[in-house]
Amino acid sequence: MALAFPKTNAVVLAPLGAVGLYWAWFGASPIRAFWIGWVACTVFFTISYWWFGETAGALIAPFGFFLTLGPAVGDAFFGFALAGAATAVAARALGRPRRAVRALAPLAGAAAFAACEWLRSEALGDFAVPFANLSYTQVTSPLAPVAAFGGSYAITFLVCVLAAYGAYAIRMRGVRGSGVDAGAALFAVVAIVALAWTFWPARDFAPPTYRVAAIQGNIPQRLKFTPGALVQALQRYEDLTGRAAADRPAIVVWPETVIPIALDHSPELQARFGALARAIHSELVVGTLSVAGDRDYNVLYFFRPDGGLDAIYRKRQLVPFAEHLPLAAIFAHLPWANQVSHFSSGTSDGIVAVDGLRFGPVVCWESAFTDLIGTDVRDGATALLIATDDAWFGTTAGPYQHAQIAQMRALETGTWVVRAASTGISGIVAPNGRYAQATRLNEQAVLTGAIGRPTGAPYVAIGGNAVAVGLILLYAGIVAWGRRRTA
Repeated sequence: MALAFPKTNAVVLAPLGAVGLYWAWFGASPIRAFWIGWVACTVFFTISYWWFGETAGALIAPFGFFLTLGPAVGDAFFGFALAGAATAVAARALGRPRRAVRALAPLAGAAAFAACEWLRSEALGDFAVPFANLSYTQVTSPLAPVAAFGGSYAITFLVCVLAAYGAYAIRMRGVRGSGVDAGAALFAVVAIVALAWTFWPARDFAPPTYRVAAIQGNIPQRLKFTPGALVQALQRYEDLTGRAAADRPAIVVWPETVIPIALDHSPELQARFGALARAIHSELVVGTLSVAGDRDYNVLYFFRPDGGLDAIYRKRQLVPFAEHLPLAAIFAHLPWANQVSHFSSGTSDGIVAVDGLRFGPVVCWESAFTDLIGTDVRDGATALLIATDDAWFGTTAGPYQHAQIAQMRALETGTWVVRAASTGISGIVAPNGRYAQATRLNEQAVLTGAIGRPTGAPYVAIGGNAVAVGLILLYAGIVAWGRRRTA
C-alpha cells in the first residue's frame, strides 16, 4: 500500500494492498483484528511518513525518530486498528448462512475504514495527520471525478469496497454466490464512477485567461536561517519576480516564510515589497512572519499593485509539535520540547479579491485539511493559493505527496490552485485535478501561466464531516440490520 504513494506511484497497489488487510480482518476476532491493523499499519505509516523527520529530525537528535514513529503509531491506532476491529465486528455480526446478510460485511468494512480515515485526518484536531490517505493515490485514476461529489473519503470508501469484496471472494471461495456478490460490488463501483464522470462539472472548463505566477527560489533549509541568507533571499526573489513581470501576471506568489523575520517590525522591507509590487503592476504575496504583542504568526502579506498593503493572512491550522506544542502542560517537560516553535493560530480565512478573482490563501499543512479548504470556497473563494516550504523534506517523498494533495483539493472544490513551494513542487492545478504546469524539485524557477473561473463541485456544500457521518451511519445500519436478521 505504501508503494501506491509517491515516489513510486503504483496506484493499483492501494486496493490490492488493502485486500490483504481485509483478508486478515475477516478471519480474526475483533481484538486480533485490532492488533493486526495496529502492527501492520504502523509499518505502513512509518514508510509513508519517513520524510517527516528529514531536516527537522536533526534538531531534536537523538529523538528525531519520534517525528515519524509517533504519528505512525497514532494513525495506525485511530485509523487502521479501529477499522480492523470494526470490520471484524461486522463480519461476525453478518457472517451467518443467509447470503443477503453475509454479503454486506465487506460494505460495512469499507465504510469503517473510510470513516476511520476521516477520524485520524480531521476529527482529532491538533493531533490529526491528514497524509497517506488512500484516496490521494487516485487523483489521476478513473475514480478521481468522485471527489467532486463525495470528496476524498468517498474515494477511499470505493477503493475499500473493491478491496473488501476482493478479500471476501477469496475467503468465501467455494461458497455459492460469493463470486457473484464480489462481481456485483465491482459493477456498482464502475456504475458510480461512470455517473460521476457523466455529471462531473470539471470535465469541461473554459480556457484559462487570468495570468498568475509562482516564484520558486530554491534556497535549501540548511541555509535559510544562516547569516546572510536574508540578503540572498531578497535578491533572488526580487530578480525572479522581475522575470515573471514580463508575462504581466495579476498576482505573483512567493512561498511560505521565504522572508524569515517579523515583517511588521521592518517598515523598510514592507516599503521595499510595496515598491516591487508597484514596479511589476501585480499583487505580490510574500510568505513571512508576524509578531502581534506576545503572539507569533506564520503569515502571508498581500501587497497591492499600487504598493499598499492589501491584507495579512495568518495561518490557521498549525503543525503540531513543530509550529506549536499541543497540551503544553503535559509535553513541555520532554527533552526536545524547547525546539518546538510557539506560533498562534489565525482566525480568519483571509480571502483576498484580486482583479476579479477571490483567492483563498492556505499555508503548507493547511492544504491537507479538506474542510478548511471547503470552508474557504463556501465563503466565496473562487481560486486557491497554496504557499509552502517543503524544503524541510529535501528530496524525499514528502514534496511529492504534498503536491499530490493539492490535486485532491482542486477535485473536491472545482477550483484552480496556484501552488508556490520554496524548493518545489510549484505549479498550477486545474479543476480536474491535473497539473497544467509544474516545476521540478530543487531548481530555481519562475512559473507563469493562466487560471480561470471555478467549475464548482457539489462536495463543497456537503463537506467531509457530513460524508463521515454518512459512512458511520451506513456501518451502524448494516450491522444493526444484520443482527436483527440473524437473531
